[in-house]
Amino acid sequence: MTEPDETYDPTRHPGLLRWMDERRDAHEEWAEQTSFADALDFAPASLEALDELVRQTANSMEEVTDQRMAPFFQGAIWYVGEVFCRHRKMVWKYIPDIVSGDLEPFFGAAGETSALDHPCVGAPADPESYLYPLNMLRRILLTEDEVGNPVEETLSSIFANPFDEDDGDEDDEDEDEDEDEDEDDEDDGERPDATGSWV
Repeated sequence: MTEPDETYDPTRHPGLLRWMDERRDAHEEWAEQTSFADALDFAPASLEALDELVRQTANSMEEVTDQRMAPFFQGAIWYVGEVFCRHRKMVWKYIPDIVSGDLEPFFGAAGETSALDHPCVGAPADPESYLYPLNMLRRILLTEDEVGNPVEETLSSIFANPFDEDDGDEDDEDEDEDEDEDEDDEDDGERPDATGSWV
């Protein structure tokens, strides 16, 4: 971990720029490995298809975290962020830990799962504005809040109201919500196999 100096630009982190290029180049192949390739056109409505894919691929928030380096989730993280960038006038950022001020190795360069090793998106001129695409993918699998009330979020509902939740403290909120979440069966198994070869 390193502490960035005062000239650090969170939109220009070398790991972030490299990852964005890699994901952009891999997008077409990534989309074709799903059964929703034609729908994944970066329109806000396409988040419904991605929502379906995530629910077909993972059953819990913890599973999304554990698989965050898998090709499907790498593509999904980038896709969600791109939709927000293109339609919410946001930019990609890689920000230091809000408590320590340190920059984690980008996407766990050392192989360790880290609380903040992944990029976020936010308003270009507002350092306090950030949303984590990985956390959005995790949140849609949450079925109840910390006091047991039912929760039903979708990527589309997050897009519609992106700052309803305090995503800046994502890992404090989420690490203790990684219990079993097997509510994916709410449609009685009527979903199409949306994951193609990812599963």
